[in-house]
Amino acid sequence: MASLAARLSRAFFIRNGATLSRNTGPKSVNATGPSFSRTAVSTTSGAVLPKPIKVPFGLTRMVIVVVPFLYVGNLISKNFAALLEEHEIFVPDDDDDDD
Repeated sequence: MASLAARLSRAFFIRNGATLSRNTGPKSVNATGPSFSRTAVSTTSGAVLPKPIKVPFGLTRMVIVVVPFLYVGNLISKNFAALLEEHEIFVPDDDDDDD
């Protein structure tokens, strides 16, 4: 599965290599589409790009998603630890090493 993902990502970057690079030299004859180039704050002509879209309630949405999944993960791990202890698969020793 990992090798398939690696091959697909490599094929994607090789195929789209011309569109991901900056427009510094002459265009190749085999390029079939527009070449997208985005620098941090300006276009290749020097124009300032508009501000990125701000997601409203970004932190609130993150908390709404993260907290329930942390709670569910906590419940799963607690119940699995109780199951292991019940079947004595992994039980810590109660030895006193206070010599």
